[in-house]
Amino acid sequence: MSALTPQSDMPTPTTDKITQAAMETIYLCKFRVSMDGEWLCLRELDDISLTPDPEPTHEDPDYLMANERMNLMNMAKLSIKGLIESALNLGRTLDSDYAPLQQFFVVMEHCLKHGLKAKKTFLGQNKSFWGPLELVEKLVPEAAEITASVKDLPGLKTPVGRGRAWLRLALMQKKLSEYMKALINRKDLLSEFYEPNALMMEEEGAIIAGLLVGLNVIDANFCMKGEDLDSQVGVIDFSMYLKDGNSTKGSEGDGQITAILDQKNYVEELNRHLSATVNNLQAKVDALEKSNTKLTEEVSVMENHLMIITLQEEMERVKEEGSYLLESNRKVTKDRTADGHALTEARKQLKEETQLRLDVEKELEVQIGMRQEMELAMKMLEKDVCEKQDALVALRQQLDDLRALKHELSFKLQSSDMGVKQKSELNSRLEEKTNQMAATIKQLEQSEKDLVKQAKTLNSAANKLIQKHH
Repeated sequence: MSALTPQSDMPTPTTDKITQAAMETIYLCKFRVSMDGEWLCLRELDDISLTPDPEPTHEDPDYLMANERMNLMNMAKLSIKGLIESALNLGRTLDSDYAPLQQFFVVMEHCLKHGLKAKKTFLGQNKSFWGPLELVEKLVPEAAEITASVKDLPGLKTPVGRGRAWLRLALMQKKLSEYMKALINRKDLLSEFYEPNALMMEEEGAIIAGLLVGLNVIDANFCMKGEDLDSQVGVIDFSMYLKDGNSTKGSEGDGQITAILDQKNYVEELNRHLSATVNNLQAKVDALEKSNTKLTEEVSVMENHLMIITLQEEMERVKEEGSYLLESNRKVTKDRTADGHALTEARKQLKEETQLRLDVEKELEVQIGMRQEMELAMKMLEKDVCEKQDALVALRQQLDDLRALKHELSFKLQSSDMGVKQKSELNSRLEEKTNQMAATIKQLEQSEKDLVKQAKTLNSAANKLIQKHH
């Protein structure tokens, strides 16, 4: 477009209307539209003279690029602001047919195309913003999902269509701002695709990435399987951003809306941060619980192993004592062949002692497998000790009887002379038997003491195991 040229130096109604319409164009902010190639070139109205230009002047390319960046940034501001306001007023999930949303994607496409380096192919030069967007999955692992989804869409045949689909999926994911910030922070990677004075390489790109945070309040849902994204024409509709005469009335509530949106964005970011910290803490708690369960299992296995070892040692000791008692009982039975009644009683005692030994072995085996019945086993051991004490009392009674019999025999020896030799021999045998019985009684008393000691040790071990268990 050429500059506006009035017919005279004096302002006319026509020039006044043109000037007023240009100044009321929101996204221009006292700019007017002109075209320079495929990009928008906007010039300030203060620099435009209402007198005819004598000759068109040649402008600096760097100045044109800076002007294009500023214009695109202003268009992005207006597009994002208008999209948020209209979406909040609409109050529902947006789809691909929503006009402000379509214009937002067109503006984003122009921003991403600004300053792209042309790649030469056998079909000619090609400019596509799909290449920079593919880098996002290397910078943010969460973006790999939408990149894979874009590549799997069957209807997309061109890089431009893939780039448009990627923008829509990122907006649905509510992470478009995060992805753009991560991409803009890596100027070293973007330099492969963009010129040094492109929008993505300058400060305007970071500003646009910051403005995209406000889009997190919008819920959008797109069905891209039947949508032709390859052949769409990205044209900005400037009529959507022109003010009406009554539009100034709603500027009073803009401050409140922006404050509410800023608070909502802050709360959402804080909520995301808190949810991330909660997830990290939950993972640490789960790991600590797993390690704690492993340690408790190992401790219980070690306690069971130690208890089994101690009980096996005690069982071996009891077996050794039982074998010793058997040998002593066998010696006693050999010496009691002369006295049939004493022999039968000794056999009965031997059977009782062997039975007691078997009972003790069984109780020890039960204690190895049943730790909870340890107290009952200790009571049974105490009962066995009492029975052995009763047996010792019976043996002492028998010793007293034998001594009485000895006195009777000695009295008979004094009264009769005929059987002196036989009675003397019988007396000597009885003395030997009494000595042997006394020795056996001492051994039994000693074994009783040992059993009492073992019972005490078993009781203390059981108490320790019960305390550890509790």
